[in-house]
Amino acid sequence: MLTSIVAAAIILAVLIVVHEAGHFAMAKRLGVRVIRFSIGYPPKIWGVRRGETEYAIGLTPFGGYVRMLGEEVGEEPRSEELQNYVHELALDVLESAENYRWKLPSKDPDQKILALAKQIFSHADVALPGRTIAIEASGSSAALDLAPAEVLHSRPLEIIGRELKPEEADVMHEINVRDSVAEAMTYLSEHPTPALIQSFHKRSFPTQKLWKRFAIVLAGPLSNIIFAPILMTVVFLIGVPMLLPVVGQAKDGLPAHAAGLLPGDRIVSVNGTPIEFWNDFSAGVKGGNGAPIRLGIERGTGSMAGLREITITPKREDETSVYGNKVPTWIIGVVPRGDEEIKRYGPIEAAEHGVTQTVEIAGTLMVGLWQIVNGSIPVRQALGGPIMIAQMAGKETHEGLSAVLMFTVMISLQLGILNLLPVPLLDGGHLLFFAFEGLRGKPLHVRTRELALQVGLLLIVALMVFAIFNDISHIVQG
Repeated sequence: MLTSIVAAAIILAVLIVVHEAGHFAMAKRLGVRVIRFSIGYPPKIWGVRRGETEYAIGLTPFGGYVRMLGEEVGEEPRSEELQNYVHELALDVLESAENYRWKLPSKDPDQKILALAKQIFSHADVALPGRTIAIEASGSSAALDLAPAEVLHSRPLEIIGRELKPEEADVMHEINVRDSVAEAMTYLSEHPTPALIQSFHKRSFPTQKLWKRFAIVLAGPLSNIIFAPILMTVVFLIGVPMLLPVVGQAKDGLPAHAAGLLPGDRIVSVNGTPIEFWNDFSAGVKGGNGAPIRLGIERGTGSMAGLREITITPKREDETSVYGNKVPTWIIGVVPRGDEEIKRYGPIEAAEHGVTQTVEIAGTLMVGLWQIVNGSIPVRQALGGPIMIAQMAGKETHEGLSAVLMFTVMISLQLGILNLLPVPLLDGGHLLFFAFEGLRGKPLHVRTRELALQVGLLLIVALMVFAIFNDISHIVQG
């Protein structure tokens, strides 16, 4: 059981990283500030800040998030958002200083920021962009207004290795004047400078153009979908176990038994076409539409081996499909013995098979999803939760690396496809909001979005509870 839990946790963690990395990379590419990239939900157990972003691990597993500047719901920046943004800007300056060569023997970042602000503004020749400074000449004083482009900072360049941005200068100046990071945050959130507001609007998610927000949200599910054929290509490169066309049993009363097919017979051709694996043989039988098929048979081993040909007419019977429902299928009534062979492909073939196989799996998943929606497949039969995922992950772990990777491909596709469903709180729900915004020419009302998100949360929680109880009932019933 421990193996199953660990395997499931690792697989889900990898896929969460892939998903959130999609949001993260697209946001960065389009100029949106990413505050935090977290694997797992709070409370945070580890974190490190690099550049503008904190990379964190949360205590609550099976999830993750990318926190961008600004909130999706909201028209204007709230006071709390501005306070956080002010602190982030101060941390930017501190990080630049520490990367340059400035050091302070303290573990408290706010103490470091305050000391840095004092040092930056310790000389009178440092002017704040867009503000008024006083100068003295020949015993008289005068006020001089300096525009941002006209001010050259020598002091910041000496300390942090670069010039202060206008919004950073506003923040560090306020910290220096008020002698407190917290007080500066509070003041600037209530009295933001034009540079601060302009910077916030330029880098926050809600103020981006509609196509940019659409692309950022869509990038998460697409990352999971694109990751699948890449991983599938790796599977074909390292080798996949293929079932050999060796008969294990010919069932009584069915065409194969009546035609004289015996256990141990190896099928080498179907209608004169050579075959390598069981799935080639199966496809030949099912794709013949009931017409008689000629099977080339290799019977016996060593010097006793001989080739012969048998003609069999398939029979149509109901079989259980991958979706769990009964489907009429042409069969001859044989099951494989279980002999396997590892099949490896070259890079080009592996890529081709990887893409083809991924498309087939995605198609199967989407058909299955539609059959759940239209009632063809009972939800209780088709739906599995975290317990089932852990059980399957543990089983595939014992089958080998290829089996684990193929299972990961399936889960990655499921995450990508399900996240595109137009359910509020999922990525697809946000995309639906954006679609309405494009049609209306303006966003939906804040209250409407909040209600929709609450309904979406209720639906997802109810679905998760149902899935967990469903898993437990399957275990109890065996």
